[in-house]
Amino acid sequence: MSAGGTERSAVFARERQREIARIVEEAGRARVTDLADRFGVSVVTIRKDLFVLQGEGRVVRAHGGAIASGGSRLDLAFQIRERLQREEKSRIGAAAAALVGDGESIVLDASTTALHVARHLKDREAWQELTVVTNSIRVASELGGHPGITVLMLGGRVRWDALSVVGSLGDGVFRKVNVQKAFLGAAGFTIEEGLSDGTEEDAQIKRSMVAAAREVYAVVDHTKWGRVASTTFCRTERLTGVLTDDQAPAEMTTRLQEAGIRVVRLAPGPATG
Repeated sequence: MSAGGTERSAVFARERQREIARIVEEAGRARVTDLADRFGVSVVTIRKDLFVLQGEGRVVRAHGGAIASGGSRLDLAFQIRERLQREEKSRIGAAAAALVGDGESIVLDASTTALHVARHLKDREAWQELTVVTNSIRVASELGGHPGITVLMLGGRVRWDALSVVGSLGDGVFRKVNVQKAFLGAAGFTIEEGLSDGTEEDAQIKRSMVAAAREVYAVVDHTKWGRVASTTFCRTERLTGVLTDDQAPAEMTTRLQEAGIRVVRLAPGPATG
C-alpha cells in the first residue's frame, strides 16, 4: 500500500474510533459484533479499535464488547469489578451458598463476590424461610421478591459507584435479627492485618456485620491475598472460614488451617452463576 493509502487508512480508523467512543458513551456499552456490522469491518478490527480507545481512557473493554468509562455511568466501578475473576467468584459463590441452611439469617456485603453468592442462593430449590441482610443494591435487587427469601436492606447513604449503602443508620437491624453467617468480600487480606477495605465508611458497615454474625466467612479470590487496603474491618482470628480459589498462596492457607480456620480452595469447575 502506498504512503497515501496508509495515511487514509489511519484517518478512517480514527474517525471510526471516535464514532465508537460516542456510541459507547451514549449507550453505556456496545458489543463487538454489533460494532463490526455497523461499520462493515471485522471483529478483529473492532477489538483493535477498542484496545486503542481503552488506552486513551475513553472506554473499558469488557467480555464481548466495551462499556463507557465516563463518570456519568453511575454503576461503572461496580461493573468493572464484577467482570474481574468472574469464574473464580462464581465458584466461591456456589460454595458459600452451599453453607446456608433454610431458616437462617445471613449477611451479604456489597462486594461483587457476595453478588455471586446471592445468585447461587437464588438458583437453589425453593426456600421456606431465608433472611438476607445486605447493604448491596444489586444483592437486594437479585433476591428481592424471590419465594421464601426476605431481604432486609440496611439504611444509610447511597454510594452509586459501588451500588451500596454505607453509614451507621442500619446498625439497628442487627439488634433485632439473629445473624448466623456473614459472607464478606475485601479489597485485601493478610494474616497480620485481616480483611481490609479501601474506605473507612465501607469498613465501618462491615465491622457491624462482623459483630452481628456468629460465623464470619471471607469470600476472596486469589488476587486479594497478600494485599493490605487502608482500613481493617475483620481480624483474622475472628474468621470461621475462608472461601477462595485454587490460586490462593499455599503458605498462607496452611497457616490459617493451623490456626483452626477452615480454608476451602475451589478448583475450576462447572459453577458459572
